[in-house]
Order: sequence, then C-alpha cells, then structure tokens
Amino acid sequence: MTTPFVGEIQLFGFNFAPYGWSQCNGATLAISQNTALFSLIGAYYGGNGTQTFQLPNLFDQAACSQGSAPGLTPRNIGEKFGEDSVTVLVSNMPTHTHGFELHTQRDITKCTNVPVAGDSLLIPTKVSPYLPTVAPNTNFSPNMLGPIGGSQPHENQQPYLAINYCIALVGVFPAFG
Repeated sequence: MTTPFVGEIQLFGFNFAPYGWSQCNGATLAISQNTALFSLIGAYYGGNGTQTFQLPNLFDQAACSQGSAPGLTPRNIGEKFGEDSVTVLVSNMPTHTHGFELHTQRDITKCTNVPVAGDSLLIPTKVSPYLPTVAPNTNFSPNMLGPIGGSQPHENQQPYLAINYCIALVGVFPAFG
C-alpha cells in the first residue's frame, strides 16, 4: 500500500484500524499530539478547537459529499443532517381520497354472517350488482377512513453494509492546490 495522506479516509474490510490510522468513530484527540491532522480537519467534527478536536464519526452516519449542486441543498464539511426516525403526519401526505360505496342486499336469503361456498366479495361499482339499474343512494361517513399510526415515528434508514472507515493519523501532508 502507498503512503496515505494525513487525514485520508479509507474503507477496510477488517474490524480494526491499521497502524498509523484510527477508526472514524468520533474519538476526541489532543491537538498537541496530532497537529498535522488538526491543521487539516480542525474542529469540523467536534472538539473545543483549542485543546481537542474530534475525528469524523461514521459509526452512526452515512458519508455525503460537501458542496452544492443544482437542485440540491448545499452541505458544509462536518455538517450533520437527516433523521433517525420520521413521524408521518397528514400534512406530509398528498391530498387523496378513498372511495367506498355500500350496496344494500334486500333479498334476505342472500344475507349471511358466515361465508358459504360460492359466495364472493365483489369490488364496488358505480351501479349496484343487486339492482343493476339503480345507483347507490348514500355514501359512508367521511370519517370512516382516517389516519392511523398514532403519530408514532418509524425507522427511516436506507439499507446499509457495515464496513470499517478509518482516517490516516500519519503520512504525507497533502499540498494545497
């Protein structure tokens, strides 16, 4: 392997940081012991910036490129964004309706509360299957269908594969270009 740049982040398929590297786990480091790395990443990822600084934390965050692009929100280096869970509210959903009609069966011999062989559940139509020339004369209450979920949040995460992100603590100091 070639000598890394100080501050370079690499992915490793094993579960430890190689010599001269540290896992990107948000660890707090002393500036006095890591001056080269601090001069590159500063306190973007945390720390007080006078005695300590933090490494990027990719244990519970997905990486995203810094900067901006057409139609996207600009992102600054070290910025955290996104949510672990989301509560879907009526205000989050587009307006839509669920039509449902009920047709009365007037033939008592065809009414039952127990399924019988040969029975079928029909998709409601604009015209009653029992009275083909008569349109329905009523609608269900608009409150029959309503939001569910109890305003409880649900997990909102993309699929992941756990892998080991590490940052080089030593190496070649990158030239500004």
